[in-house]
Amino acid sequence: MFITYLRRELRRRMRQAIFIALGLALGIGLVITVMAASSGVSNSQGTVLHSLYGVGTDVTVTQTPTAGSGGPTRFGFGGGSSGSKPSAGTSFSRNVLTSGGLGALQSSDVTKISSLKDVSATAGALTLTDLKLSGTVNASASGGGSAGGSASGAKSSIKSSSFSVTGVDLANGSLGPLTSGTITSGHNFSSADSTANVAVVDANYVKAENLKTGSTFKVAGTKFTVIGIVSVAQGSSSADVYIPLARAQALASMKNEVNTIYVSAASAADITTVSSEISTALPKATVTTSSDLASEVTGSLSSASSLANNLGKWLAVAVLAAAFGLASLLTVSAVSRRVREFGTLKALGWRNRRILSQIMGEALAIGLIGGAAGVALGFGGAALVQALAPPLTATSAPSGPGGAGGTGAGGPGAGGGFAHAAQSAAHTVSVHLTAPVALSVVLLAVVLAVAGGLVAGSFGGWRAVRLRPADALARVV
Repeated sequence: MFITYLRRELRRRMRQAIFIALGLALGIGLVITVMAASSGVSNSQGTVLHSLYGVGTDVTVTQTPTAGSGGPTRFGFGGGSSGSKPSAGTSFSRNVLTSGGLGALQSSDVTKISSLKDVSATAGALTLTDLKLSGTVNASASGGGSAGGSASGAKSSIKSSSFSVTGVDLANGSLGPLTSGTITSGHNFSSADSTANVAVVDANYVKAENLKTGSTFKVAGTKFTVIGIVSVAQGSSSADVYIPLARAQALASMKNEVNTIYVSAASAADITTVSSEISTALPKATVTTSSDLASEVTGSLSSASSLANNLGKWLAVAVLAAAFGLASLLTVSAVSRRVREFGTLKALGWRNRRILSQIMGEALAIGLIGGAAGVALGFGGAALVQALAPPLTATSAPSGPGGAGGTGAGGPGAGGGFAHAAQSAAHTVSVHLTAPVALSVVLLAVVLAVAGGLVAGSFGGWRAVRLRPADALARVV
């Protein structure tokens, strides 16, 4: 009887049922679309952080450089520790590795961090810039001008070139900067390569320099052989050249030193604890988690994240509330037009509970229909977002001290020039926005649809049970 009566009433009032269901569908569809877009933005931000951090990395540790550190100390300009000042008209060529805007940490610090309770793995790395200057020094330059300047006079003829080099800890190959890429040619480092002059080179740098597996090139004046070519995701942050950590330390005269430590926590819940433990163990170090790095991401990705998390969600809530309100008003209006019907049913012996359950059943059925339509609209909206949304850009300063808000080593007396610029330049990543619809979102839509039906039905049922049979039958003509 209940089902038969419900089907008859829905067919008899089909236009009104469709209108109520459509209102709920629009609200639920918008909620699904906004949540899918928000999830896509979150995934895109994760892609950016993944490219900057490396696979499995939860925390990075760096240190602010001290005054005068990190600069090219072997150029022989401005009273350097080695070499002599070139006289006017003298040709020169210098090629060194400089750590730029990152201060030195001891290799023993890696061991200290790995012994912490909630740390599962650590790896040290040495992020450097191979800087080469050559040309002829004019009179003003020989008087103490900056070696890193483009030219201090019209007669200057100074050429510069640089590329990024990262020393990789071969003992912890599962963690660190090289793990975010894929070897496309040749092979990765082996434990036997720790003291060898071999390199894994980024695919873009290989193309730019016309290199291939087996080719040789120079790092800080020392010949290296390419044993592998690594490819990273488009727009991801990567070094041009990766060499064994021991060789990078030797060439940069930084024995037993690193300038970046990658840390993996035992679990995601331990990241905050690990960060605190590292800060206690190394008070002068800069400890950066993925959430810290996310706060530094700017660009259209950041704007999309703010829009999805703030305006988008509030708009979805407002539309959903309006849809629920409209459904409730229409249901109450429908009950008002069925006064004679309910009065007759009460006269025939129907109790208030039975009338209420009938109205709630009708409203719930309309809500489920609206929910199904809303899920379909949500999937359609998510597909449109994914197809029509332009690529998003994210600009992130380096997480180390050379980045935004840090103190680089390129100031006066620190060498300055191209090395610091290479280290502290912001990194821009272009990502395509996706809008995945998770099963949990679909389940939420069903819950919202049921809630919408119950809200609408409760208002209508409350109106119906207040009717007295005598008042209702008095309207029967």
